[in-house]
Amino acid sequence: MADAPDTIVLVHGLWMTPRSWEHWAERYRSKGYNVLAPAWPGMEGEVEAINADPSPLEKLDVETIVDHYEGIIAGLSSPPIIMGHSFGGGFTQILLDRGAGAVGVGIAPATVKGVRDLPLSTVRAASPLLAHPFKKYGGLDEKQFHYAFANTLSQEESDKIRERYAVPGPTEVLKEGAFANFMRHAAMSVDFENASRAPMLFIAFSEDHVVPPKPIQHMAEKYTAVPVEYHEFAGRPHFPGAPGWEEVADYALDWAARHAKTPAGVSEQTH
Repeated sequence: MADAPDTIVLVHGLWMTPRSWEHWAERYRSKGYNVLAPAWPGMEGEVEAINADPSPLEKLDVETIVDHYEGIIAGLSSPPIIMGHSFGGGFTQILLDRGAGAVGVGIAPATVKGVRDLPLSTVRAASPLLAHPFKKYGGLDEKQFHYAFANTLSQEESDKIRERYAVPGPTEVLKEGAFANFMRHAAMSVDFENASRAPMLFIAFSEDHVVPPKPIQHMAEKYTAVPVEYHEFAGRPHFPGAPGWEEVADYALDWAARHAKTPAGVSEQTH
């Protein structure tokens, strides 16, 4: 597959930074890929610096973030593999809808407009921000983080993950995702019938409280014009670096490499 992409763009999610991809990025680089893990604009600093001064989060909304990644991808010599976690998986869908990327992978991806599932666990996980709509940003305490990101692990294990990876999240981004179905021109929108977009893999985790499997499955089913696949991993929480992440990372890359569209627009997958 000489024309298969040699670059992977990783898009992080809410309450996270590019550091959440550190193990994935190292693994993919060891396989010979050029890996980019850009931060949401204004979040380029380390976790510790963002926690010390979260004020740049006040300016973030979905369009600003997606435009930022679209600009980065447009500057590449050829269309990359785009992988996004959580809200990053929602942004990946929008980027593909705009014509960016050779193939996409959503890891526990946020839903877009038209997917009407709203599980109680999602509401609970998002409530620390949604309960305070006038706050510009907010974080998760130890118990909230454990429920949202690391519920299959012990509290002690969760606390270590939180200390290394967690940052406050911008309220506006969460609101735009949570209320997309009530907005006429929602930023979290795609054209499910866009036949020119790249293929996409939707990965769900069975124990995920933030985006449980059903909404992801229903979202994947809405795409009918291009190759799309849904795959569920058992026993895993929302955090992409939870134990056993290697299996997920390898499955995602294998699928992406086999389904990527070449620059000429021809799928590498043989049907």
